[in-house]
Amino acid sequence: QVQLVESGGGLVQAGGSLRLSCAASGRTLSSYTMAWFRQAPGKERDFIGAAIRWSGGSTHYADSVKGRFTISRDNAKKMVYLQMNSLKPEDTAVYYCAAGSRFGRTVREYDYWGQGTQVTVSS
Repeated sequence: QVQLVESGGGLVQAGGSLRLSCAASGRTLSSYTMAWFRQAPGKERDFIGAAIRWSGGSTHYADSVKGRFTISRDNAKKMVYLQMNSLKPEDTAVYYCAAGSRFGRTVREYDYWGQGTQVTVSS
């Protein structure tokens, strides 16, 4: 098992940047594909991106964030990061870190979740 705790959310103006962190405990982080999702009020939890396990750094992103968001991982520190640049009001949501044994773009592929951290982008 793995436990996940997100941090780094907050209020930022449009065009600004934030870096979210996800601290993992439990099993070796390298065993998991790590993903970020977000959920706006009244909407489904949407895939943002993922860092694939055992891939030498391979990542995948949703089209809505490609070129603006970057996922990185430090397996030794058991940390995953989401660098968010050029933020837009539509990026406002609760952001979740997730871990799973395979890659996918839906919540079904991920077994472990953090509690989420709020990101609010003002116009």
